[in-house]
Amino acid sequence: MKTLKFKLYNHKRNQFLKRSINAAGVIYNHCIALHRRYYRMWGKHLNCAKLQAHIAKLWKRNLFWQSIGSQAVEDICQRIEKAYQLFFNHHKKRVRPSNFKKVHRYKSFTLKQAGFGSVGARMALSILPIRTDGMRMRLRISSGWGIDR
Repeated sequence: MKTLKFKLYNHKRNQFLKRSINAAGVIYNHCIALHRRYYRMWGKHLNCAKLQAHIAKLWKRNLFWQSIGSQAVEDICQRIEKAYQLFFNHHKKRVRPSNFKKVHRYKSFTLKQAGFGSVGARMALSILPIRTDGMRMRLRISSGWGIDR
């Protein structure tokens, strides 16, 4: 697995990335709310498959949520599922369940399988090509949008 980390400077040209990360934060909070509501109503844990099916229906209807890929949405659901499994298995050891996050503080989402590739010194994240220049990495989105590392 290869992980790239970039610092995203606040600039009007980065609106697409900011919107995508905000959409991931909204989806994360919605999944947490669904888990809590389901447990309050039924007294049971919400299955990951049910959550993914429900979120997939909402994802198809909501254009804002479609700014991130369906596999990134699945990864959000799976991370929340993993956190709840950890909570239920180790609740006596003061492990807490996942909590809401402020959307503007949500920092990342994961592209699992599709949406990235590399050709030599160039790398592309779906529509966001990345070019590496020695130790500096620069994220270029169409005409000169930049993120330095």
